[in-house]
Amino acid sequence: MVALLNPPQSPFELACATEVFGTVPQDEPPRYSFRICAEHPGPLQTTAGYAMLVDAGLEALEQADTVVVPGWQPPGTPVPSTVTAALRAAHRRGARIVAICTGAFVLAQAGLLDGRRATTHWRDTARLAAAFPEVRMDQDVLFVDHGDVATSAGTGAGIDLCLHLVRSDHGAAYATQIARNMVLPPHREGSQLQYAAQPAPAKADQSLAPVMEWATSRLDTRLTLAHLAEHAGLSGRTLARRFAEQLGTSPGQWLLGKRIDAARVLLEQTDLPVEAIATRVGLTSAVNLRRRFRAHLGTTPGAYRRTFSQT
Repeated sequence: MVALLNPPQSPFELACATEVFGTVPQDEPPRYSFRICAEHPGPLQTTAGYAMLVDAGLEALEQADTVVVPGWQPPGTPVPSTVTAALRAAHRRGARIVAICTGAFVLAQAGLLDGRRATTHWRDTARLAAAFPEVRMDQDVLFVDHGDVATSAGTGAGIDLCLHLVRSDHGAAYATQIARNMVLPPHREGSQLQYAAQPAPAKADQSLAPVMEWATSRLDTRLTLAHLAEHAGLSGRTLARRFAEQLGTSPGQWLLGKRIDAARVLLEQTDLPVEAIATRVGLTSAVNLRRRFRAHLGTTPGAYRRTFSQT
């Protein structure tokens, strides 16, 4: 895996990729090799005022299985033809091309987003849409993953995309280990909103954390909106509104995502029958679990287990 840098490089966007792909959890073998490159190797200025040393040029992309563009400053500035050509060549060879935040402008200039959904930081979506009308801009999501090409919204959404890619490559349990090391929630769906509908911060007594923790510890039970609202001491309508404002999703969709995540971990780490796993995560039956898996992940529990089983 190679991160393609450009001056002035944002250290935060680079750190998103470095922390997820370049850090190995304790007692785990390395799953990725991570390095950086730039069009011109040598000292490279950052937006933080210091320079970092880049020891590899564009030739590093020739062997990369994944190329990450961790932002591009200023967004929308012309990208050198040598860079876009190197990205297109890597993509033709089968490399996965990933843009964090304003890195989407680079992929768009390379023609890799033509006719495809993509996203970037919400403040830059209008600019990207105007400059590249052939790109189907989606300003309301955290990330978009096409398999061979992926883009994320700004700052923290880059971490969400990187964790999503780890989950796709190595399973939910390994991705959760990395998230735990980073003291982050293990999973936010790409379809979640980039920012709350009401930007004012929630008051302490409006925090969803207690009811979310309570529900996550009871996935094997029947949980309805009424159950969640009763535990939170709210009406169902108020709870649904707070989920929409703070998470960009409904309580039911959030809960379904938690059940599927728990099923993925059990498929990876146990030999339990699919029927037993469905019961443990509150999806009732193997038929329902298979249907939900197919809808959310495009695969079956059995195929997922064969790919990611650690037993």
